[in-house]
Amino acid sequence: MFAEVLRERVGSVVLLSEAQVAQLEQHFELLQRWNKVLNLTGLEKVDEIVERHYCESLFLGEHLPSGSVTIADVGSGAGFPGVPLAVLRPECLVTLIESHQRKSVFLREVTRELPNVRVTAVRAENVGGRFDWGLVRAVKFDGIERALRRWASHVAVLGGEDRPSNLCFTWNNPVKLPWGKNRYLWLGRTVPRETT
Repeated sequence: MFAEVLRERVGSVVLLSEAQVAQLEQHFELLQRWNKVLNLTGLEKVDEIVERHYCESLFLGEHLPSGSVTIADVGSGAGFPGVPLAVLRPECLVTLIESHQRKSVFLREVTRELPNVRVTAVRAENVGGRFDWGLVRAVKFDGIERALRRWASHVAVLGGEDRPSNLCFTWNNPVKLPWGKNRYLWLGRTVPRETT
């Protein structure tokens, strides 16, 4: 049922191969099993899970620049948007950042067969290294904005119609998602630091 719903909902917005659909279905099946003991998603209906988690994540992946980019998914939780994005864009290196230890165990299990994914069990404030893109979906942006600026030159936020804080980032016009009401993708880049 998952595969049929995914193909129907994603339609011509994102083109997926049969292998990619199978990888996403495997993630979904593990999500369903683990969700019984670990609160990974509050959604229960397959169509809601497909739209809110998988379609939105794939939509984001389609809007990142082409080519190999490094991506950090902050507060990845059940692996959204990072896992579907890694399946869609195998040329990209995706780091799933999740400070909750049990959720990071789930992420390691679900990504064992995705060579372009690594899992880091730390808070956003303690992330090391640099990334081309930081992704934010289920985390309060204001709380991690300064940390993101330290290690990501661009940011993508899946959320509502209210513009995220512009303290550290400048934003493009939001892109309305084809699913759900008042769901938008915000793409931003760091504000140049003032030199004195």
